[in-house]
Amino acid sequence: MQKFKKNTLNMNCNCTPRRSFLKQLASMSAISGGLSLSAIAQTSSTSSPEVIDTHHHFFPPEYQQAWKDWANQRKIPLVGDQGIWSVEKSLGVMDQAGVKKSILSLASTPGLWFDLPVPEVNKLVRTCNDFGAGMVKNNPNRFGLFAALPMVDVESSLKEISYALDTLKADGIGLQTNYGDKWPGDPAFDLVFAELNRRKAVVYFHPLVAACCGRLNVGTINPVLEVPHDTTRAVVSLLLRGTLAKYRDIKWLFSHGGGTIPMLAGRIDFFHGHQSKTAEFAPQGVEAEFKRLYYDTANATHPSSMAALLKLVPSSQIMYGSDYPYVPLDTQLKALDQLGLNNNELMDIKYKNAQRLLKK
Repeated sequence: MQKFKKNTLNMNCNCTPRRSFLKQLASMSAISGGLSLSAIAQTSSTSSPEVIDTHHHFFPPEYQQAWKDWANQRKIPLVGDQGIWSVEKSLGVMDQAGVKKSILSLASTPGLWFDLPVPEVNKLVRTCNDFGAGMVKNNPNRFGLFAALPMVDVESSLKEISYALDTLKADGIGLQTNYGDKWPGDPAFDLVFAELNRRKAVVYFHPLVAACCGRLNVGTINPVLEVPHDTTRAVVSLLLRGTLAKYRDIKWLFSHGGGTIPMLAGRIDFFHGHQSKTAEFAPQGVEAEFKRLYYDTANATHPSSMAALLKLVPSSQIMYGSDYPYVPLDTQLKALDQLGLNNNELMDIKYKNAQRLLKK
């Protein structure tokens, strides 16, 4: 059994968790006259009832408690738990926004690990997956599931893949962009990706603040810069280590429009696209590898963000993601409707691509 040493998961940085981020966001919104936390669940009906949300967070009670304990140990303030979330509230805002189905995944920093021993990590992962599968069972037409993996232990991860995909019938696997000091292209994860490739699985990545970078401070909070940057690190790690080239049957889905990949694609290609060994990790070139990936719209629907993304990939590679409950469910839908996209592009992004990818 292959294990990581506990010190590889160094979560002792001052990484601002997402609930702390919400508190700061609420304060910023009050100053600017923007949306308050109390309005997060208030959405309006603006879109087709066919919409599928591929970036919708859920919070099992055990997960909430582990997060609270982790934060308390580090004296990181939380505004209660993820108390604005409930199954009923998710369904209510989905109805208001016209979202037909949401694919559930766990949230961001600090991930699922909380500096726990491997057996406790495995138990928490299984508990969260069972909770999500229960939501799907009780609401089969409204929810799907990207199941979590331990990843700190390869053998446990392989067992959880089997349980999640064979027993729970999850729609795919949800991973984080880093695990302490390891990004997903690290050879330590090869056996996990080999199995996911054999199963032709959908693999969804959500970023979290890297342990190395949580203390960086240029006057903003970690989700503004570090979260999208870590998506880019994950993609580049998978690219340059040859993981994307080796496991061609995995369907890769990245949050937040691929982080900064659309803006940096040319720069990455300039430095790595013309090497003697480029064909080993990018058989058709670096940009061709980026064009094979799927990207969601969470916090990426600003006109400049979408312009860059749509220059890199066609609309067939983009899926609606809301980032609920951290962002009101219909925020990205309203923004999409104002981008001047044609009807076919909008249908692709709002539901057709997800139907095709997830066979819904």
